[in-house]
Amino acid sequence: MFEKFYKFSGLPFMLTPDARFFFGSAGHSRAISHLVYGLSQQEGFIVITGEVGAGKTTLTEQLWSQLDRNTYVIARVVTTQVSGDDLLRLAMANFGLGDTPNTEKSTLLRRFEHMVRDQRKQGRRCLLLIDEVQNLSLAAMEELRMLSNIAVDGKGSLQTILLGQPQFRPILAGKDWEQLRQRVLASYHLGPLSEDETRGYIEHRLRTVGWSGDPAWDDAAFGVVHRNTGGIPRRINTLCSRVLLFGALEETHVITGAMVDDTAAELNRDLGADLEPEPPPRLTAEDRDDLSRRLEALERRAFRQEQVFKRVLDLLEANAAARP
Repeated sequence: MFEKFYKFSGLPFMLTPDARFFFGSAGHSRAISHLVYGLSQQEGFIVITGEVGAGKTTLTEQLWSQLDRNTYVIARVVTTQVSGDDLLRLAMANFGLGDTPNTEKSTLLRRFEHMVRDQRKQGRRCLLLIDEVQNLSLAAMEELRMLSNIAVDGKGSLQTILLGQPQFRPILAGKDWEQLRQRVLASYHLGPLSEDETRGYIEHRLRTVGWSGDPAWDDAAFGVVHRNTGGIPRRINTLCSRVLLFGALEETHVITGAMVDDTAAELNRDLGADLEPEPPPRLTAEDRDDLSRRLEALERRAFRQEQVFKRVLDLLEANAAARP
């Protein structure tokens, strides 16, 4: 809806990873450098960690867009709360290898080894990406380590990229993980965006869909976005999408800090962030006056939301009437 009002060519703040929107912050650029270095070693494991929504998957999408598909065969495993045998089967399935439920593990391993050897002979390397790796058991990680032992002419034939949340780092540091840890050739922790980077990130995504200054953003608005999201890209996307929606509904062409703050508060309420009950206060006369002012503010907000909903219905009816 708002993309039509602001004449964008698409949605600038989608949650689905898309290499077109990759923003090379200091942290993301360093992470890419670690990935490229790790791949140049042609063996072992590469570890990238970061908070939920920090941009780990977008990072790998950017990497995929730069890799020569004639050189790499890539498989991704996202479901990681599985046993070691199931992880092996998932990896094989994503590399395009067939499987039957009763196939013995030794047969699966032979098939996998033949596949990576064939790819290596054709000049291609197999690259396996495991997402949400913090959920993997030690047994499952041992399966990955054993797969990394496969070599052709003395060279490793499989590399693995491990993406996970921050809690994976102390897991990897545990004594039971020593053998795997010794095979990690590159590791990087992806932190949040700074306030300046948050502004650059927002403007970059807007420009990608044809933004040329409408809506204009007050300087304060970018700082308020950073304060409410902690610089986490996925949170920025969620908040900015809602801000643009309300901007379009109210037909405004300027995004202010106050507007971002109000939208963040409404978003938190919608997501249940403000639902924890508090004990009833003992009211003084001053408290009652303050409560009265707050009730008036809530009434104004309720009226505003009612107008917004009416505007949404009007737009939906107009869109439905315009369809052939």
